[in-house]
Amino acid sequence: MAERSRQAAALILAFREEGLWPPLVPSIVLVECLHGHPGRDALSNSFLKTCDIVEEIGEPLARRAALLRRLARRGFAVDALVVALAEPGGTVLTSDLGDLSALAQYARDVIVERV
Repeated sequence: MAERSRQAAALILAFREEGLWPPLVPSIVLVECLHGHPGRDALSNSFLKTCDIVEEIGEPLARRAALLRRLARRGFAVDALVVALAEPGGTVLTSDLGDLSALAQYARDVIVERV
């Protein structure tokens, strides 16, 4: 776990140096990553304080996410939305590469990195 934390910190530092920080996080992601318990959510909440939360998802972005899901033939709606929001030229950070990588194959210049 300590090695993953060091890798994540190095990746964040690299993004900051390139002007790619803070990340955009669709508010729907909070439903998936939080437990609704202050103690269990403490680390996630600390990280989320460094992010820009996108609270409104417009129709064009929702339609793009739906298209990515159709093309990839996999992925949950929230995964597709994260990838669509990263277009063009963004990077998605995740601990679960499967669906996000599949969706990114159909996205415009989106990279998926494991953290």
